[in-house]
Amino acid sequence: MQDFMLIFRGGSDASGLSPDEMQNHMQKWFVWVDELKKKDIYVGGEALTPAGKTIAGKKALITDGPYAESKELVGGYFVVKAASLDAAVEIAKNGYPDFIFNGAVEVREVAKFDGM
Repeated sequence: MQDFMLIFRGGSDASGLSPDEMQNHMQKWFVWVDELKKKDIYVGGEALTPAGKTIAGKKALITDGPYAESKELVGGYFVVKAASLDAAVEIAKNGYPDFIFNGAVEVREVAKFDGM
């Protein structure tokens, strides 16, 4: 089994939900995490706050941000164990609760380097 990062983008259409609707939607996330844990494939993950800084270029210029279109903004990530990239894609495809809010998941294998 390899580690794969599921990078959650967008899903900003959820901003119009009532507090009860938001709580019900968050419950879908908790159920998904519990299912992954029961299968012993959930390594970890966190939500990210929208505020941050970006450091870029040869002079390491620091700017406020990230400023991306809301559909591109990274809202969080999971690391899961899967047998292949295709298997990791299926995990995301069959569980990610924010597809209904036009969210997207980028699935990437975590590279392992000797000695690290």
